[in-house]
Amino acid sequence: MATTPALVLLPEWGSGHLMSMLETCKRVLLSGGKAFSITLLVVSPPTAEATSEVEAHVRREAASGLDIRFHRLPAVEPPADAVGVEEFIARYLSLHAPHVRDAVAAMACPVAALVLDLFASPLVDVARDLGVPSYVFMSSTGAMLALMLHLPVLHEAVTVDFEELEGDVHVPGLPPMPPASMICPVVDKKSPNYEWFVRLGDRFMDATGIIANTAEGLEPGPLAAVAEGRCVPGRPAPPVYPVGPVLSLGDRSSSHECVAWLDAQPPASVVFLCFGSMGWFDPPQVAEITAALERCGHRFLWVLRGPPSSETGAGAPDGSEHPTDADLDLILPEEFLERTKGKGMVWPTWAPQKDILAHAAVGGFVTHGGWNSVLESLWHGVPMAPWPLYAEQHLNAFELVADMGVAVPLKVDRKRDNFVEAAELERALRSLMTGGDEAREKAEEMKAVCREAVAEGGSSQAALQRLAEALGSGAVIPKG
Repeated sequence: MATTPALVLLPEWGSGHLMSMLETCKRVLLSGGKAFSITLLVVSPPTAEATSEVEAHVRREAASGLDIRFHRLPAVEPPADAVGVEEFIARYLSLHAPHVRDAVAAMACPVAALVLDLFASPLVDVARDLGVPSYVFMSSTGAMLALMLHLPVLHEAVTVDFEELEGDVHVPGLPPMPPASMICPVVDKKSPNYEWFVRLGDRFMDATGIIANTAEGLEPGPLAAVAEGRCVPGRPAPPVYPVGPVLSLGDRSSSHECVAWLDAQPPASVVFLCFGSMGWFDPPQVAEITAALERCGHRFLWVLRGPPSSETGAGAPDGSEHPTDADLDLILPEEFLERTKGKGMVWPTWAPQKDILAHAAVGGFVTHGGWNSVLESLWHGVPMAPWPLYAEQHLNAFELVADMGVAVPLKVDRKRDNFVEAAELERALRSLMTGGDEAREKAEEMKAVCREAVAEGGSSQAALQRLAEALGSGAVIPKG
């Protein structure tokens, strides 16, 4: 029997979940202490586009030379009656429980942990039945962790829908929060998404530990609230290991056209607009953005994507609607490119976001506020104007502005699908690029915090060592 203990990973299939979990667990492998292997349980995604992405990740990681194996779980029938995205994901992962149990029980080596995506937290029961430790991997913020742990308490305390609540929402470790900053899945308490999130947060408490892609210095308030037991009064939370920021920075793509354009721009003069792998806008919103960019007069690099098609997941049950390449002649106002020539660049397809944020010419980032994008921005000390679109991004935006101070506020109209008027975007762009000294200074501070955390002797490096020790001492042969 093999004696190297295995970390068995069950990620959600989206890149922001899968790769964040895998990169974090690779750090455990490379931490230099105890030897571990990784077995990644591959769930068959519900769309062809997502399947293609997962297969590309698997091929690349299989060639990495690290001790990573891939176990493809048998296909299950997706829930056909799911109402919301989060409900669908949580139910679909839960349906894999018997196959996860079989895979772990059949392991021919000690199992150090079953590492579960936040949407798979109910599978702590599988780990318990097999006698192996379970860890929930938090790919989002410490603030999101504090909220999810506290949600069952809020469920009892707040009797109306959050959007009807008068006054603020109180999440331990965060400033008082307006209800408009609550995460999308819990705004409507009658939605199955809400019920699932209450359940998911409750099951976090039954895990052996929680691994978080954040750092103590980035989110001291929420992480202290969790550690001190303030999220669930009378019930201590599992130990949290903040080992981030975990970023796959890789080699710089210096030959990319966007990077070459930035090379010709003055330092910190360009505002970068990019909205993640699922962010796109319809023509009325595009018209508002173009008006704001022209009026504010700053140099800009704008990654503008077109609407999803049937081939890229339009209407996908898991919400993975991937944008298409934009037809700029069709979507941009007439002569906009001509009028902004030399000052702006509109890029209609995928762009190397990490390389762009690393470039000295970039002085601000208008972002959807997904946590991986936020961490990349903070790693390079770039202040932000968050434009939340879905998932937990409204909470992220609140935290970046009101708690971390690394961003300027941008008012979005949640009742109009997060619409932003040209005048509001123009104001935010001016604030970010010419008046945002406080946000710029805080972003520079957080750049240092991020880099010190993962350096030798840093807080995240210490958390990684504690995690490796806990995993090594907890490794057992599954009861099977």
